[in-house]
Amino acid sequence: MKALKISFEEAKTPYNSEFVEKILEGDKDIIAGRTKKITPDDVWK
Repeated sequence: MKALKISFEEAKTPYNSEFVEKILEGDKDIIAGRTKKITPDDVWK
């Protein structure tokens, strides 16, 4: 775009970078199997 002299704006994310990092870390934990299964019965005890 710059080579063609077309103006543009970089996409800005509405999310805080720390929040995004925590979400990505959680995804890595899921893939690595570091999770705990909770049934609905366990939630309402």
